[in-house]
Amino acid sequence: MASPKISQALQEIAASAEKEKGYEALLSEVRSTSSSSQLPGDLIAIIDAIFADSLGIVVTRSLSILFVQTLKEVPSNDTKIEVGEHALTIFQSQASSFEEQITQVRELMADAHENDEDFLAAAKVLAGIPTESSQRKVTNEDKVRVWIRITRNYLEVDDTTLAEQYLNKAKNLIYTVSDRDLNLHFKLCQARIQDARRDFLAAAQGYQDISFMPVIAEEERLHTLSMAIKCAVLAPAGPARSRALGRLYKDERASTLEEYGILEKMFLDRLLTPAEVDKFAEGLAIHQLAKTADGSTVLAKAVVEHNLRGASRLYSNIGFDDLGLLLGLDGDKAEETTARMIEQGRLVGRIDQIERVIWFEGGEATGEKGSGRAAGVVGRELRRWDANVQGLAEEVEKVTSELQLRYPDFVAKHLVV
Repeated sequence: MASPKISQALQEIAASAEKEKGYEALLSEVRSTSSSSQLPGDLIAIIDAIFADSLGIVVTRSLSILFVQTLKEVPSNDTKIEVGEHALTIFQSQASSFEEQITQVRELMADAHENDEDFLAAAKVLAGIPTESSQRKVTNEDKVRVWIRITRNYLEVDDTTLAEQYLNKAKNLIYTVSDRDLNLHFKLCQARIQDARRDFLAAAQGYQDISFMPVIAEEERLHTLSMAIKCAVLAPAGPARSRALGRLYKDERASTLEEYGILEKMFLDRLLTPAEVDKFAEGLAIHQLAKTADGSTVLAKAVVEHNLRGASRLYSNIGFDDLGLLLGLDGDKAEETTARMIEQGRLVGRIDQIERVIWFEGGEATGEKGSGRAAGVVGRELRRWDANVQGLAEEVEKVTSELQLRYPDFVAKHLVV
């Protein structure tokens, strides 16, 4: 409800012949004449009166622009949201004529929600901004700016599904945008979504690329480099992660970061201790500590796989139970983890389930499924046994061939193929 002073002013304007000037004067004075508690009701009364009068579309649009400018100068976030919601219902009744005002009000309300850290509400308000219009020019840069802002707000509430939807919209147009800041935010959002979806190798590459961009401050570049290291550490052990760790290890800036210790050990395939892992975990985000389907955390799984690779560098063979003791697992779980890594091409070796022994073979798997299986049975004794079996088979083949040459009828009668 409007204050008595504003109500009287509106009555005087209604009886005046110079209504446009009256509304302009009232809008210019309302912030100074109304108290903070009265201001929302007064602004709502003014916009209602403007649209109730038959002023014509040109005058109404002009006053609407002035109204939005007045609302923009209001310091209270609550007032912007309350008045903005009411103004939107008014503008939406003639949406095609007031698209610019609708856009501006939604941006004002989004600013207010973001200041109040209500990021979900901000994203929903921004999603209503018309990006396709025949009444006003909307450039590709304008569209991308809105979509990126919506993406960032959804990421603040960890809604990666909706964030990715709007990022995909921006992806189709980002190549036409030359604004450096907008391109930076796009790449950062992309890396954050990959990080949240546990596509850690892609996220590590994205964060590292951002860390080289001169458009951001040195402190922020180091922060993104730190994020790149965390993602690389959390990635599944294998050739691809080794390459990612190598890129980061060779970055001279990495040695200044807290994560450098664990980065160095992982790059050099050294075993990690529980204390080192616990310290590293303190700097991880909540989603990076989330549990996987088997009940273990992403970090725990990454550390087990890394230590398994480290063990393959130290031992030519090891029993299931001994490996489990080294990895902090039971023997069956150690066998299962090893089998999965060999099958996925992230470790080269062979498993003897009868003897409960894992044989490692030096070299690096290609990362392709099935490439981790050793070409032959490993171990000096078993290689010799294979060679003896092969020699015996060759001798039998020679005898069979000789019999066929000398006694073809006998062979045809008695040899079963």
